[in-house]
Amino acid sequence: MASSQCCANPPTLSPACGDGIVVDDLGGVRAYTAGSPNSKLAVLLISDIYGFEAPNLRKIADKIATSGFFVVVPDLLYDDPYSADNPERPFSIWIQSHSPDKGCQDAKPIIAALKNKGISAVGAAGFCWGGKVVLELAKSSEIEAAVLCHPSFVNVDDVKGVKCPISILGAENDHISPPELLKQFEQALSSTSEERHIVKIFPGVTHGWTVRHKADDAAAVKRAQEAHQDMLNWFIQHVKKEHVN
Repeated sequence: MASSQCCANPPTLSPACGDGIVVDDLGGVRAYTAGSPNSKLAVLLISDIYGFEAPNLRKIADKIATSGFFVVVPDLLYDDPYSADNPERPFSIWIQSHSPDKGCQDAKPIIAALKNKGISAVGAAGFCWGGKVVLELAKSSEIEAAVLCHPSFVNVDDVKGVKCPISILGAENDHISPPELLKQFEQALSSTSEERHIVKIFPGVTHGWTVRHKADDAAAVKRAQEAHQDMLNWFIQHVKKEHVN
């Protein structure tokens, strides 16, 4: 069963939101894209269980694009985001069709398509469900840098074998990836990976806050903006500065 935090404060999905465009086929999936397709640097944003039409997620994509990245938010849920309003498909049934491992495999052709178009370096950030997707990509040499925002479905063994710089941004009040678990992630990364890593715990916020904070919660909004900037800085440092010819 999913924690109640995993599904809390669902977004109002909007297929037309964002300053970018939706393309029908990028590596075999639909995707929201922002920024110049002529950029040599790309960032993938992998959604939570609510999918690629979440307005806050696309706002993050638009922000990252302003720093010179071509940003891709793929529809790895194939127009089937989780909905608590569908009693015939509770989370335990829905997730059987949308495992993070499948998401990782479906993301690889997107990265290949980007590199075939001339992209020289790719970073990836994952939110909740997407965090596990990005973690698996980080262990497969597919990406140059990774950011996990309040990841779900991740255990200590999962973080072993990371092959790129990785930043894990967690919440103080998270029942899915609590601070105690995040500290274990940090210990495992220190002992099993030579790549640069950071684990940061944001006070006073809950699981999912970077994309599902309440707009009238000024403190949560501020922490979300801080996390978004941390994410962007990570990509600038480990994708842009280290891979620009």
